[in-house]
Amino acid sequence: MNAHDAVEQAYREHWSGLLAMLLARLRRFDVAEDGLQDAFVEAARTWPERGVPGRPQAWLARTAYRRALDRLRREEGDRRRLPLLVTGPAPAVEGAAPDTIADERLRLLFACCHPALSADARAALMLRFGAGLSTAEIARLFLVPEPTMYARLTRAKAKIAQSGIPLRRPDPGDLPGRLDVMLKAVYLLFAEGYRPGAGPGHQRPRLAEEAIRLGYLLGELLPGQEDVLALLALMILQHARRGARSDGEGRLVMLPDQDRSRWRLDEIGRGLDLLSRLGTAASGEYHLQALIAAEHSTTGATDWPRVARLYAELERRTGSPVVRLNRAVAVAEAGSPEAALSLIEGLERVMPANHLVPAVRAELLWRLDRREEAVAAFDAALGLVRTDAERAHLGRRRATCLNTAG
Repeated sequence: MNAHDAVEQAYREHWSGLLAMLLARLRRFDVAEDGLQDAFVEAARTWPERGVPGRPQAWLARTAYRRALDRLRREEGDRRRLPLLVTGPAPAVEGAAPDTIADERLRLLFACCHPALSADARAALMLRFGAGLSTAEIARLFLVPEPTMYARLTRAKAKIAQSGIPLRRPDPGDLPGRLDVMLKAVYLLFAEGYRPGAGPGHQRPRLAEEAIRLGYLLGELLPGQEDVLALLALMILQHARRGARSDGEGRLVMLPDQDRSRWRLDEIGRGLDLLSRLGTAASGEYHLQALIAAEHSTTGATDWPRVARLYAELERRTGSPVVRLNRAVAVAEAGSPEAALSLIEGLERVMPANHLVPAVRAELLWRLDRREEAVAAFDAALGLVRTDAERAHLGRRRATCLNTAG
């Protein structure tokens, strides 16, 4: 791996964890974030010349901490308060246990979920500081201009500073009022680990592993809480398929085409055991999603009619257009592509920038032998897709559809 790839990999794997560690010591979002950004700039400048350090995470932690202290010393107003702002020596992460990193991330997510912040601000902060998305990426998810999202994040960080929101590990009594947002934050973090990105390292399973550890921490704080158990089951079942999500060349492999011998059967068993503690009646949205994941985790044939029914119930509860899109896929797999095509009618208006809607439409039209329409839908999806891995997958599907047209 060359130095530039090493910097990119370090960003994908360590940015959020390092930020949480810096915030625990500096207590200021702006200083911690700027210091960490400076460290990555320094890494991009020096690693190609001097070589990648043996412990990239530790190098970045030390460099970011020094840059942050330099900024504090330059701020005349903060000079007298420096002993109060810095709570300890520079982060030493060489031997840091994964649970320590996960616990500090839990402190960060807990602060991001504070009720003093608006719902949009909480979600944006979780994506920025929990999942490590850039401001531009978050802006695309929220369908707003990048300057608008930058201003939103800036106001949210200022609100945390002005309100004195602490960065601390939550007490059990604090959690019930913030549990829904906390669970959403953890699942966003998990999902980010498998969000297709650019380059061969487009997946970040270590990020997903940290989300699972956070789920276990929440389980310790709220033992027996059904939503926590359901989310843990969901994440573990999905994570167990990580070895089959891409092929030897780094290309995405869709679930029906995955080599199931590469799934982690011990982890699937652990997820199913957690799910069995919840009974058969779905108690919430995470429980429904975990039941769907369990159906997808079987080494035999997937019960697509049941998956479609579960998605229908999930859509009834959430009203989510994304859930409807997934329901349409399940309906098609159950043998009704015509009904699936009817289900996605109008979703382009609801999700105009989402490439998955025309991509699913293309697959359905292809199944119905409407090849020219399918190719046009693939073209529409290719015009919207933003990641190299997904673009390559759609390109291959389009070529196959075009070449098999009769």
